[in-house]
Amino acid sequence: MTSHLYAKALKHVLVHEGGKVDHPRDPGGRTNQGVIQRVYDGYRSRKGRPRRDVFLMEPAERDEIYRVQYWDVIRGDDLPAGVDYVVFDGAVNSGPAQSVKWLQRALGTVRVDGQIGEATLAAVAAYPDHDALIAAICARRMTFLRALRTWTDFGRGWSRRVAGVEATGQAWACGSVGPEPVFCQGGNAKATLDQAKLPASPAGGDAAIGGGLATGGLGGALQQAQDALAPLAGGSPVIANVVAALVVTGAIVTIGGIVWRLLAQRKAAALADALDVAVPA
Repeated sequence: MTSHLYAKALKHVLVHEGGKVDHPRDPGGRTNQGVIQRVYDGYRSRKGRPRRDVFLMEPAERDEIYRVQYWDVIRGDDLPAGVDYVVFDGAVNSGPAQSVKWLQRALGTVRVDGQIGEATLAAVAAYPDHDALIAAICARRMTFLRALRTWTDFGRGWSRRVAGVEATGQAWACGSVGPEPVFCQGGNAKATLDQAKLPASPAGGDAAIGGGLATGGLGGALQQAQDALAPLAGGSPVIANVVAALVVTGAIVTIGGIVWRLLAQRKAAALADALDVAVPA
Protein backbone atom coordinates (compact mmCIF):
# COMPACT_ATOMS: atom_id res chain seq x y z
CA MET A 1 0.00 0.00 0.00
CA THR A 2 1.38 3.40 -1.02
CA SER A 3 1.19 5.98 1.73
CA HIS A 4 0.27 9.58 1.04
CA LEU A 5 3.62 10.74 2.40
CA TYR A 6 5.55 8.43 0.10
CA ALA A 7 3.57 9.44 -2.97
CA LYS A 8 4.08 13.11 -2.15
CA ALA A 9 7.83 12.73 -1.67
CA LEU A 10 8.23 10.50 -4.73
CA LYS A 11 6.50 13.06 -6.94
CA HIS A 12 9.15 15.62 -6.02
CA VAL A 13 12.08 13.22 -6.28
CA LEU A 14 11.04 12.18 -9.78
CA VAL A 15 11.19 15.78 -10.92
CA HIS A 16 14.77 16.05 -9.67
CA GLU A 17 15.73 12.75 -11.30
CA GLY A 18 14.35 13.58 -14.74
CA GLY A 19 14.08 10.95 -17.46
CA LYS A 20 16.46 8.68 -19.35
CA VAL A 21 20.16 9.53 -19.08
CA ASP A 22 23.48 7.84 -19.77
CA HIS A 23 26.11 10.48 -19.02
CA PRO A 24 29.72 9.24 -19.39
CA ARG A 25 30.78 10.98 -16.16
CA ASP A 26 27.77 9.85 -14.12
CA PRO A 27 28.81 6.84 -11.98
CA GLY A 28 25.21 5.62 -12.15
CA GLY A 29 25.59 4.93 -15.86
CA ARG A 30 22.45 4.09 -17.77
CA THR A 31 19.60 5.49 -15.68
CA ASN A 32 15.87 5.93 -16.07
CA GLN A 33 14.02 8.30 -13.72
CA GLY A 34 16.73 7.85 -11.11
CA VAL A 35 16.84 4.04 -11.29
CA ILE A 36 20.18 2.73 -12.53
CA GLN A 37 20.58 -0.39 -14.64
CA ARG A 38 22.19 -2.41 -11.82
CA VAL A 39 19.32 -1.70 -9.43
CA TYR A 40 16.76 -2.55 -12.10
CA ASP A 41 18.58 -5.81 -12.87
CA GLY A 42 18.47 -6.76 -9.21
CA TYR A 43 14.78 -5.93 -8.98
CA ARG A 44 13.89 -7.99 -12.06
CA SER A 45 15.97 -10.93 -10.87
CA ARG A 46 14.33 -10.89 -7.44
CA LYS A 47 10.93 -10.96 -9.14
CA GLY A 48 11.98 -13.92 -11.28
CA ARG A 49 11.76 -11.85 -14.44
CA PRO A 50 14.36 -11.70 -17.23
CA ARG A 51 16.68 -8.73 -17.22
CA ARG A 52 16.09 -5.94 -19.69
CA ASP A 53 17.09 -2.38 -20.48
CA VAL A 54 16.21 0.02 -17.64
CA PHE A 55 14.89 2.40 -20.30
CA LEU A 56 11.96 -0.04 -20.61
CA MET A 57 11.09 0.18 -16.91
CA GLU A 58 7.37 0.47 -16.20
CA PRO A 59 5.92 3.07 -13.79
CA ALA A 60 4.70 0.37 -11.38
CA GLU A 61 8.20 -1.14 -11.28
CA ARG A 62 9.73 2.27 -10.66
CA ASP A 63 7.38 3.04 -7.79
CA GLU A 64 8.00 -0.33 -6.13
CA ILE A 65 11.78 0.06 -6.44
CA TYR A 66 11.66 3.49 -4.85
CA ARG A 67 9.39 2.26 -2.09
CA VAL A 68 11.33 -0.91 -1.17
CA GLN A 69 14.90 0.13 -1.86
CA TYR A 70 14.82 3.70 -0.57
CA TRP A 71 11.71 4.83 1.31
CA ASP A 72 11.31 1.72 3.45
CA VAL A 73 15.05 1.52 4.15
CA ILE A 74 15.13 5.06 5.54
CA ARG A 75 11.84 4.35 7.35
CA GLY A 76 10.17 7.25 5.66
CA ASP A 77 6.77 6.49 7.17
CA ASP A 78 8.29 6.92 10.65
CA LEU A 79 10.09 10.21 9.99
CA PRO A 80 8.40 13.58 10.52
CA ALA A 81 7.14 15.67 7.62
CA GLY A 82 9.92 17.37 5.71
CA VAL A 83 12.66 15.27 7.25
CA ASP A 84 11.24 12.23 5.44
CA TYR A 85 11.50 13.91 2.05
CA VAL A 86 14.99 15.32 2.65
CA VAL A 87 16.41 11.96 3.71
CA PHE A 88 14.55 10.18 0.90
CA ASP A 89 15.93 12.49 -1.80
CA GLY A 90 19.45 12.06 -0.44
CA ALA A 91 19.02 8.28 -0.40
CA VAL A 92 18.02 8.21 -4.05
CA ASN A 93 20.96 10.38 -5.08
CA SER A 94 23.72 8.98 -2.87
CA GLY A 95 22.39 5.77 -1.33
CA PRO A 96 20.30 5.19 1.82
CA ALA A 97 23.24 4.59 4.15
CA GLN A 98 24.93 7.85 3.17
CA SER A 99 21.75 9.88 3.52
CA VAL A 100 21.04 8.39 6.93
CA LYS A 101 24.56 9.32 8.02
CA TRP A 102 23.83 12.96 7.15
CA LEU A 103 20.74 12.78 9.34
CA GLN A 104 22.67 11.15 12.19
CA ARG A 105 25.51 13.65 11.95
CA ALA A 106 22.99 16.49 12.00
CA LEU A 107 21.37 15.05 15.12
CA GLY A 108 24.73 14.85 16.86
CA THR A 109 23.48 12.53 19.60
CA VAL A 110 23.35 9.10 17.98
CA ARG A 111 25.77 6.59 16.55
CA VAL A 112 26.63 7.32 12.92
CA ASP A 113 26.17 3.92 11.29
CA GLY A 114 23.95 4.66 8.29
CA GLN A 115 21.02 2.67 9.65
CA ILE A 116 17.83 4.11 11.07
CA GLY A 117 16.85 2.29 14.23
CA GLU A 118 14.81 3.20 17.25
CA ALA A 119 17.56 5.37 18.73
CA THR A 120 17.74 7.53 15.62
CA LEU A 121 13.96 7.81 15.36
CA ALA A 122 13.73 8.81 19.01
CA ALA A 123 16.41 11.46 18.53
CA VAL A 124 14.56 12.88 15.52
CA ALA A 125 11.28 12.99 17.44
CA ALA A 126 12.98 14.75 20.37
CA TYR A 127 14.82 17.26 18.19
CA PRO A 128 13.40 20.68 19.08
CA ASP A 129 13.54 22.29 15.63
CA HIS A 130 13.01 20.16 12.51
CA ASP A 131 13.50 23.22 10.33
CA ALA A 132 17.03 23.58 11.70
CA LEU A 133 17.57 19.82 11.50
CA ILE A 134 16.77 19.85 7.79
CA ALA A 135 19.21 22.71 7.23
CA ALA A 136 21.93 20.73 9.02
CA ILE A 137 21.22 17.59 6.99
CA CYS A 138 21.49 19.53 3.74
CA ALA A 139 24.70 21.23 4.91
CA ARG A 140 26.25 17.81 5.57
CA ARG A 141 25.09 16.65 2.15
CA MET A 142 26.72 19.63 0.43
CA THR A 143 29.98 19.01 2.29
CA PHE A 144 29.94 15.44 0.99
CA LEU A 145 29.18 16.49 -2.58
CA ARG A 146 32.06 18.97 -2.64
CA ALA A 147 34.41 16.14 -1.66
CA LEU A 148 33.65 14.16 -4.83
CA ARG A 149 35.81 14.16 -7.97
CA THR A 150 32.67 14.71 -10.04
CA TRP A 151 31.88 17.99 -8.28
CA THR A 152 33.34 19.96 -11.20
CA ASP A 153 30.95 18.20 -13.57
CA PHE A 154 27.76 18.19 -11.53
CA GLY A 155 28.30 20.57 -8.61
CA ARG A 156 26.08 23.30 -9.97
CA GLY A 157 23.16 20.94 -10.53
CA TRP A 158 23.62 19.26 -7.15
CA SER A 159 23.72 22.64 -5.41
CA ARG A 160 20.46 23.74 -6.98
CA ARG A 161 18.83 20.42 -6.24
CA VAL A 162 19.81 20.42 -2.56
CA ALA A 163 18.72 24.04 -2.17
CA GLY A 164 15.31 23.12 -3.56
CA VAL A 165 15.05 20.03 -1.37
CA GLU A 166 15.93 22.06 1.72
CA ALA A 167 13.34 24.74 0.93
CA THR A 168 10.61 22.17 0.35
CA GLY A 169 11.55 20.08 3.37
CA GLN A 170 11.48 23.09 5.66
CA ALA A 171 8.12 24.17 4.29
CA TRP A 172 6.66 20.72 4.88
CA ALA A 173 8.11 20.64 8.37
CA CYS A 174 6.23 23.85 9.11
CA GLY A 175 2.98 22.61 7.57
CA SER A 176 3.30 24.70 4.43
CA VAL A 177 3.15 23.63 0.79
CA GLY A 178 6.60 24.74 -0.27
CA PRO A 179 7.97 25.54 -3.74
CA GLU A 180 7.34 23.32 -6.74
CA PRO A 181 10.31 21.09 -7.58
CA VAL A 182 12.45 22.09 -10.57
CA PHE A 183 14.69 19.81 -12.60
CA CYS A 184 18.33 20.95 -12.46
CA GLN A 185 20.64 19.76 -15.23
CA GLY A 186 23.34 17.59 -13.67
CA GLY A 187 21.55 17.42 -10.34
CA ASN A 188 20.38 13.91 -11.15
CA ALA A 189 23.92 12.50 -11.47
CA LYS A 190 24.58 9.87 -8.83
CA ALA A 191 26.76 11.21 -6.01
CA THR A 192 28.35 8.15 -4.45
CA LEU A 193 31.26 7.45 -2.15
CA ASP A 194 33.28 5.67 -4.84
CA GLN A 195 33.68 9.07 -6.53
CA ALA A 196 35.51 10.55 -3.53
CA LYS A 197 38.62 12.62 -4.05
CA LEU A 198 41.89 10.99 -3.09
CA PRO A 199 43.32 12.14 0.26
CA ALA A 200 46.34 14.43 0.27
CA SER A 201 49.57 12.44 0.27
CA PRO A 202 52.20 13.06 2.98
CA ALA A 203 54.87 11.67 0.62
CA GLY A 204 56.44 15.08 -0.02
CA GLY A 205 56.85 15.68 3.69
CA ASP A 206 58.17 12.17 4.23
CA ALA A 207 60.80 12.74 1.56
CA ALA A 208 62.04 15.73 3.51
CA ILE A 209 61.76 14.57 7.11
CA GLY A 210 62.28 10.87 6.52
CA GLY A 211 65.77 12.02 5.88
CA GLY A 212 68.13 9.48 7.32
CA LEU A 213 70.82 8.04 5.07
CA ALA A 214 68.98 4.75 4.90
CA THR A 215 65.84 6.35 3.49
CA GLY A 216 67.54 8.20 0.69
CA GLY A 217 65.26 11.18 1.26
CA LEU A 218 66.11 14.78 0.47
CA GLY A 219 67.04 15.42 4.08
CA GLY A 220 69.31 12.37 3.99
CA ALA A 221 71.07 13.62 0.85
CA LEU A 222 71.74 16.99 2.47
CA GLN A 223 73.05 15.31 5.61
CA GLN A 224 75.31 13.10 3.54
CA ALA A 225 76.79 16.10 1.74
CA GLN A 226 77.25 17.93 5.04
CA ASP A 227 79.06 14.95 6.59
CA ALA A 228 81.38 14.65 3.59
CA LEU A 229 82.40 18.33 3.63
CA ALA A 230 82.60 18.87 7.39
CA PRO A 231 86.18 17.49 7.78
CA LEU A 232 87.40 19.96 5.12
CA ALA A 233 85.67 23.01 6.53
CA GLY A 234 88.50 23.93 8.89
CA GLY A 235 90.96 24.51 6.05
CA SER A 236 88.69 26.40 3.68
CA PRO A 237 86.36 29.34 4.39
CA VAL A 238 84.45 28.52 1.22
CA ILE A 239 83.78 24.95 2.30
CA ALA A 240 82.91 26.19 5.79
CA ASN A 241 80.30 28.49 4.25
CA VAL A 242 78.95 25.63 2.14
CA VAL A 243 78.63 23.42 5.23
CA ALA A 244 76.83 26.22 7.08
CA ALA A 245 74.48 26.67 4.13
CA LEU A 246 73.76 22.94 4.10
CA VAL A 247 72.91 23.04 7.80
CA VAL A 248 70.46 25.90 7.24
CA THR A 249 68.99 24.26 4.14
CA GLY A 250 68.57 20.98 5.99
CA ALA A 251 66.72 22.73 8.78
CA ILE A 252 64.42 24.49 6.30
CA VAL A 253 63.74 21.25 4.44
CA THR A 254 62.96 19.43 7.67
CA ILE A 255 60.60 22.15 8.90
CA GLY A 256 58.94 22.32 5.50
CA GLY A 257 58.50 18.56 5.50
CA ILE A 258 56.86 18.64 8.93
CA VAL A 259 54.48 21.40 7.83
CA TRP A 260 53.68 19.52 4.61
CA ARG A 261 52.90 16.35 6.52
CA LEU A 262 50.72 18.16 9.05
CA LEU A 263 48.77 19.88 6.28
CA ALA A 264 48.35 16.58 4.44
CA GLN A 265 47.07 14.90 7.60
CA ARG A 266 44.67 17.78 8.24
CA LYS A 267 43.33 17.66 4.67
CA ALA A 268 42.95 13.88 4.86
CA ALA A 269 41.05 14.16 8.14
CA ALA A 270 38.77 16.86 6.70
CA LEU A 271 38.09 14.70 3.64
CA ALA A 272 37.31 11.65 5.77
CA ASP A 273 34.93 13.75 7.86
CA ALA A 274 33.20 15.14 4.77
CA LEU A 275 32.73 11.64 3.38
CA ASP A 276 31.58 10.24 6.72
CA VAL A 277 34.17 7.48 6.56
CA ALA A 278 35.65 8.59 9.86
CA VAL A 279 34.07 10.56 12.64
CA PRO A 280 36.42 12.65 14.84
CA ALA A 281 36.39 11.52 18.47
